[in-house]
This record gives sequence, C-alpha cells and structure tokens, in this order.
Amino acid sequence: MLRLSTVEVMYLNAILVLKGVSIEVSEGRVIALLGANGAGKTTTLKAISGLLYTEEGKVTEGSIEFDGVRIDRKSPEDIVRMGIVQIMEGRRLFEHFTVEENLVIGAHIRREIGAIAKGLEMVYSYFPKLKDLRRATSGYLSGGERQMLVIGRALMSNPKLMLLDEPSLGLSPLMVKEIFSLIKEINEGLKKSILLVEQNAQGALNLAEYGYVMENGRVVMDGPAEKLRDNEDIREFYLGLSQVGQRKSYRDIKHYRRRKRWLS
Repeated sequence: MLRLSTVEVMYLNAILVLKGVSIEVSEGRVIALLGANGAGKTTTLKAISGLLYTEEGKVTEGSIEFDGVRIDRKSPEDIVRMGIVQIMEGRRLFEHFTVEENLVIGAHIRREIGAIAKGLEMVYSYFPKLKDLRRATSGYLSGGERQMLVIGRALMSNPKLMLLDEPSLGLSPLMVKEIFSLIKEINEGLKKSILLVEQNAQGALNLAEYGYVMENGRVVMDGPAEKLRDNEDIREFYLGLSQVGQRKSYRDIKHYRRRKRWLS
C-alpha cells in the first residue's frame, strides 16, 4: 500500500534529516516506527502526508508511493483525498468548537449523502465517551478524551491509511492501555492500515505486526514485532531492560552498542 524508497528529506535546503529511509506498509497492517527524539520519525510522517512544506522541508531524493501512485510531489489536500490522514503529536483541535463540530470538520472531503451522519455513528460506536461529550467545548477535554477526538476526527474522512504520531504521549498508563486497545479495534474492525510512531516501544510492538527502528535519520533495524521485542539491544535501549531483566533508564545507558549488521 505504502512504499518509501531511499527517501532523503532536507529542511531549508541545508539540513539533511532523513538519509535514505525505506519503509513499507501493507494493507490492513499496523507498522511501528520506533526511535529516540530527533531520529526522524515525525519527519517521515510529514514526508508521507505532504506537510513538510509547512516547515520549509522537501523530499530531495528517493520516492514515496501510495497504491502505486507517487505522492511525494503532491499537495497535502490531494494526499488526504487519496486516503492518507496524519494524526499529529500534541492532539491539535479547534478548541472553541464542540466535540461534534470537530468531528464534522474531519469529514470535509466526503461528498456522499449521509456520509457525515454515518461517520458520526461509526465514531461514536468506537468512542462512546465522545457521544456523551458531543456538545462539550473541546478545549476542556482531558488528554485521553482529546486523543480519542483527534483519532475520531481522522476516521471521519474514511482513510485507508492512518499516520499516528505519539498517541500515548503524556497520558496515564491506564489511558495509554485504553488508547492502544482502541487502535487495535479500529485496525481489526475497520481494516485500517496504521503507521504508528511511538517512543512507548513496548506498547507499540505489542500492537504492531512489524517494526522499524530509526536512528539519526536512518532505519537501522527492522523485522517482525516479536523478534524486535526479543532483540537484546531493543530491550535494553528502547524497553529499558538489561540482560538480567533489571529496569534501566535511558540516562543510565551511556553507550548504545550498535550492531555492525544494522549499518549493512
């Protein structure tokens, strides 16, 4: 469905951020994109969704294809109409609008009669809390409710592929569990393909079928989620587990032992 082939991204014609990234997302699958801050994960999503131009960035090498069509030179509006929607980090809403008004905005590209009503019914079936809050002002929602709303708003466009950027950021462990469970339900129930960017590597790998690990603008490892969970370096650096199963913080890990095979 989605293929990035040796993609390079540069900002301001001077700052090289992505350095030959290749990623594939098959139809109906959840794919995890992992890495520390500054690895290039969000830039990868913006390259797909066409939002690089908002930060004076552009794809300078390689290509991005969706359903066999090259999209790295298309506008964000055209990319949304093709079926790709990005749910950005930070849970951005029209805070003075109600919950339902925010949801209706998400259906702006749909022209079918009754599409908005059907979309609202579908969203409320996955997020019944939003139905209870449909007349509430969005700016007063909790972090978890806001995350439900931005995912629901994205679903209103009936996308084929959802780009989720850090959906667990700043949420309580209980709410993170609920959000990941809802993402799984959406993937399985609606057959939506999902590219999930997360620093919560354990949660992401429990949800995804396949994962990519980024470092300094490159993919340094990829494989089935189960194998990545069992990998020694992933467990230590991203999951915070040493060989003896003791918890370790990122601060405690002074040197990241990159395997030579990662660079091959």
